Amino acid sequence: MMGCHNPRCLGNYDFEHIAFYARKRFVEGCDTVSLLEQASSECEKEEIALVSLLDVADNEIRDLKLSCIHADRCKVMDCREKLKKMIEEDLAGHKQPNAATGKSALRPSSMQGGICR
Repeated sequence: MMGCHNPRCLGNYDFEHIAFYARKRFVEGCDTVSLLEQASSECEKEEIALVSLLDVADNEIRDLKLSCIHADRCKVMDCREKLKKMIEEDLAGHKQPNAATGKSALRPSSMQGGICR
């Protein structure tokens, strides 16, 4: 969990869940709308929406001027860099889906249901 005291901050989402959706979106090629349609909770929809923001350039994200009083110390850019690096490694073949099932072996155990096949 990325920690922050602001309850609506990006820092209060589970990084592993966001990483799961980032892999589904950018490595496995699931489109954002399909992922959103299959989400089973509002939190999952928010995590998917956050992943979709990886398509937005870093300088544009910086220009958004976060409204949080802690914006000058925000970890959003660190999180984006970590996700982008993970995706690049996955695409380079370092982490492949389970060959027997074709499903991601990296799905957090706390997440249930089928997401974009």
